[in-house]
Amino acid sequence: MTLDSRSRKALCADDLRRRILTETLPPGTYLDETELAEAYGISRPPLREILRQLAGEGYVVLHENRGAQVTPMTHKTLRNFFVAAPMIYAATSRLAAEHATTEQIARLKEAQWAFRQAIRRGDAAERALGNERFHAIIGEMADNEFLLPSLRRLLIDHSRIGMTFYNPRQIQLAHQRELAADQHDDFIALIESGDADGAADLAIAHWELSRAQIERFVTPPALNIPLGRLPGTEPERGAS
Repeated sequence: MTLDSRSRKALCADDLRRRILTETLPPGTYLDETELAEAYGISRPPLREILRQLAGEGYVVLHENRGAQVTPMTHKTLRNFFVAAPMIYAATSRLAAEHATTEQIARLKEAQWAFRQAIRRGDAAERALGNERFHAIIGEMADNEFLLPSLRRLLIDHSRIGMTFYNPRQIQLAHQRELAADQHDDFIALIESGDADGAADLAIAHWELSRAQIERFVTPPALNIPLGRLPGTEPERGAS
């Protein structure tokens, strides 16, 4: 079965999003249009349409004469991410509890099931994608055309940060991973019951859990050096 042009374009756009979110295409990477066109079986004009779409969504940056670049993560963007995240997550969660539909809640439960499965498998990529999907649905529930673009942009870097720092082999973080999944269940319950204040408060707590996990990864552990004289500093024999 061959794919038509529209299907190939959709496949290309979805796959590029996935590759960027999981850092298969790392931040700052310049994309080769010729290679991408051949890989996805489309010509350059529709590929450029896709890249313009991804640029509008925040996945890539378009440079004149240099083409498309995967959106970098700079010191400034990371700082702005940490400043904006709690405000945007809280606002969208509050509105989600006020506006969510039955169909959206069902989709949120499906996304949560997939998220837990990824955690159990220790699949970092699927975990990051599952978390992105979960919170993107909450953004759709909020039904606010001003907040949704900001949330989607935020989730791009949140997913990439998660791919950078998340390590399923870190046994000491197993409790935090389970707590994050439990908080997702709490989001569903609060949104389903229409508890806007509770959903907003939980969004802040959920963000603090993520922030604490990231801090643990960027802070090196203390060196286990016994106290006392440093090697090579022993006094010479006979010295007073």
